[in-house]
Amino acid sequence: MKKIHVKTGDTVIVVSGDDKGKTGKVLEVSQKEGKVIVEGVNLVKKHVKPRPPKEDGGILTVEGAMYASKVQLYCDKCKKATRAQHKVNGDKKVRVCCKCGAEL
Repeated sequence: MKKIHVKTGDTVIVVSGDDKGKTGKVLEVSQKEGKVIVEGVNLVKKHVKPRPPKEDGGILTVEGAMYASKVQLYCDKCKKATRAQHKVNGDKKVRVCCKCGAEL
């Protein structure tokens, strides 16, 4: 298992590849493969066969998995890609933007 710096539900920005600069929400994280699925990023065509009698088949456009190293956390306050800094806030350990100090 690899430790991944993003969690499901985080807003991330793509830092390399064809979709560089796009932002989206993390839908799924696969620790075993070290990959993430981001909403609206790395769209691929998937050919689907009609399984139950009423379900239609065809070509669907779905999000594909990409390596977690290609994405970075996105700070809404400073509108930039950032690394997470951990701070203790009372009893909770929270992730904070390194650049502006906003909670992620």
